Amino acid sequence: MRVFEALGKGDPSVALISSMTVFQHVMQGRAPFWPDELYRRVVADSLTRPVLLNAIRAEPELGAPVRGGLPATKIRRTADGWVVRGHKGFATSSEGLSYHLVWVATEEDDPLIGHVIVPAEAEGIEIVRTWDHFGLRASSTHDVLYHDVVVPESYFRGERLSAQVPPDSTFAAVGLGATALYIGVARAAQDFFLRFAHERVPTALGRPIATTESIQTIAGEIEAQLTAAEEIAFGVARRLETGDPSGLGRVVVAKPLIARAAISAVQTAVAALGNPALTRHNPLERHLRDVHCVRVHPPQEDSALLAAGRRTLAAAAPETPTP
Repeated sequence: MRVFEALGKGDPSVALISSMTVFQHVMQGRAPFWPDELYRRVVADSLTRPVLLNAIRAEPELGAPVRGGLPATKIRRTADGWVVRGHKGFATSSEGLSYHLVWVATEEDDPLIGHVIVPAEAEGIEIVRTWDHFGLRASSTHDVLYHDVVVPESYFRGERLSAQVPPDSTFAAVGLGATALYIGVARAAQDFFLRFAHERVPTALGRPIATTESIQTIAGEIEAQLTAAEEIAFGVARRLETGDPSGLGRVVVAKPLIARAAISAVQTAVAALGNPALTRHNPLERHLRDVHCVRVHPPQEDSALLAAGRRTLAAAAPETPTP
């Protein structure tokens, strides 16, 4: 969490790309699915160079996979292995990946579903430069087409749809980690605000605006928002880390609360500084764009609040009397 916040403060695109790779190692530790020899090679190579990984899941027709549905990207067994065909969207770090972990399904009544390991150098991968976004513009989150890409048999270990189980707390903790980078974005915005407040000396005032109570109050509001975001993020992370059973329920609402606080902190700085805050040669304009990208990461706010509401209502429901 602290590493991703620090990376997000420096460059959130780098932070997001890095987090996607780290999360794949976390998930491998939770439920190994890589062939042992291949994974050992990935780890060994990572000691000397970046070996970028990402789970490529979103599709133009499907939307956000966490909202349900089966992947339209299909995998077909052959005599020598598997063939992958489909269209994925929002594939962060697409151009720099070493391996694509492509979410696929077989074409059966009870399909096999899972992530197939596709080496980036495999024939048939086409990256379509569609990423033209409000924020995180350097994240290379393009579309990817897989034109009958051939992979070895051991690169896919899908599970039957009928055997799928909901993700556990490890997956929830991974999602919380991605949120932390946006606290870093807001901290970077705070740094600019504080520096500007000390350097800005209006002629009519004759002293830095940092000496005025109005700016001091705004600085306090920004710090309050970011303190809240960090306390929620690190507190819930600690619960998950120690196996506190309340952690899984709290991580769902932690995401929208952190997002609100980070966005509010940056917007407060922008509102206080006016035109300089929206000027391209000042970094605050970029921080404002980047911090809003937190909303698209799962769980999105409506899903998080719905899940939390259902959980609390179910817990408070009166017991049905035994007839």
